[in-house]
Amino acid sequence: MAYCYFHRGDYKTALQIYKKLQKENSSILNLSVNIACCDFYLGMYEESQETLVDAPTSELKTRLNFHISHKLKDETTLMEYHQQLQDILEDQLSLAAIHYLRAHYQEAIDIYKRLLLQNRENIALNVYVALCYYKLDYYDVSQEVLGLYIHKYPDSVIATNLKACNTFRLYNGTAAENELRSIVDQTSNVGFGYDLVKHNLVVFRDGEDAMQVFPALVDIVPEARLNLVIHHLRNDDIKEAYELLKDVQPAVPQEYILKGVVNSALGQEINSPEHVKIAEECFHLVGSSTSECDTIHGRQCMAAAFFLAGQFEEVLVYLTSIKSYLHSDDTFNFNFAQAKTACNQFKEAEDIFLLIQDPKIKNDYVYISNLARCYVMNKKAQEAWDLYLKLDNSPESFNLLLQIANDCYRMGEFWYAAKAFEMLDRLDPNPEFWEGKRGAIVGVFQGVVAKKLPVDMLSDVLQLLRSSTSSQADQVAKVIRKWAKEQRVNLS
Repeated sequence: MAYCYFHRGDYKTALQIYKKLQKENSSILNLSVNIACCDFYLGMYEESQETLVDAPTSELKTRLNFHISHKLKDETTLMEYHQQLQDILEDQLSLAAIHYLRAHYQEAIDIYKRLLLQNRENIALNVYVALCYYKLDYYDVSQEVLGLYIHKYPDSVIATNLKACNTFRLYNGTAAENELRSIVDQTSNVGFGYDLVKHNLVVFRDGEDAMQVFPALVDIVPEARLNLVIHHLRNDDIKEAYELLKDVQPAVPQEYILKGVVNSALGQEINSPEHVKIAEECFHLVGSSTSECDTIHGRQCMAAAFFLAGQFEEVLVYLTSIKSYLHSDDTFNFNFAQAKTACNQFKEAEDIFLLIQDPKIKNDYVYISNLARCYVMNKKAQEAWDLYLKLDNSPESFNLLLQIANDCYRMGEFWYAAKAFEMLDRLDPNPEFWEGKRGAIVGVFQGVVAKKLPVDMLSDVLQLLRSSTSSQADQVAKVIRKWAKEQRVNLS
């Protein structure tokens, strides 16, 4: 009975039966190892390890200790048990599994393929190979290999679930959910595979019911914690996301990337250089790794690391290399355009900013301020001014106004610089704002004198001067009126 419960995935019931048997007859062969196996699958790794201490030596005991060492991150004992593995099917499958768990997917594939060559009847090995190809982002290859098994066993929960995951990556969530329909009823009342299917349905439905499903699965389905972190990030619950990941020591690229994203977001939110530095290190580690350096994710990570370090020329090198794959991705374009702006490539930056459709990004101050800078640098000061007018009164609108004032002045767009400095002086009377306004007004006047600007702009300039409290305003106005009189220009 205990054996059946274990292979059905009901490890708790199996453990209860084994412990009851242990009290009744402790001499039953392999009883301690079976109890340790139940503890292991219930996530009680220390208890499993303790139970194995007095268990008689066996191949199963060695394999279980091998996996416990991996779970407890004990590299020394991991290598010790690795050396004890033999060239037999069960030991080689155990070794391949550890390679898989440590993201050494190609090494795992090599073992599985060798085992398949030795015995073609072990058709389930194709599922493991397909899992590895899935992790390597070869979804079409994974689907092809998986077909060899699923054709024979169409009701397999694990295989059907993997097929749905490939479909999700290749197509969309709706198509993936349709693949799962054949096993949803099958797993609804069965422990084995149910949690995984329930978890993936939330992913396929773009996070629907995430808070009802993910929290309970955090210690059961490995991806549940990561997907819950992603859900918190999407809802701007950065601190909740950080709490879930702060004690996690990353082991695979996805975990490093997510830890980088969370620390980057938190570091910028609370202005913490320490968190930003952690994020930079996580991204750099993934981007420079031999397994990821030439992948899209790897290059995005290197770009992110250089972005946080302020090395925007390097950012452009990496983002340019992958832009053909992500040309319609709003987040990619947001980062790409910011890097272009930082490198003074304003025309390209403006074009990329305007490709973005996501309202959340378009309402972000970083987007607005960078686009405003591009407009000014591209001689479109009116568009930049319009962006300011759309903002509500806030510290951000003041900062944008200050940016527009200085950028317009620098670019010789003196009329908009004068309007911006005039508004700043009203909001926060400051001698520096008056000086900026005065300089911009003189710049407009020079433009009129040089016949680069229309004469009727002088009337607007005089109106700005009338609203000034500085004694110098009258002097500037007198000079303008005198010139207008000499040129027989009528100023209202």
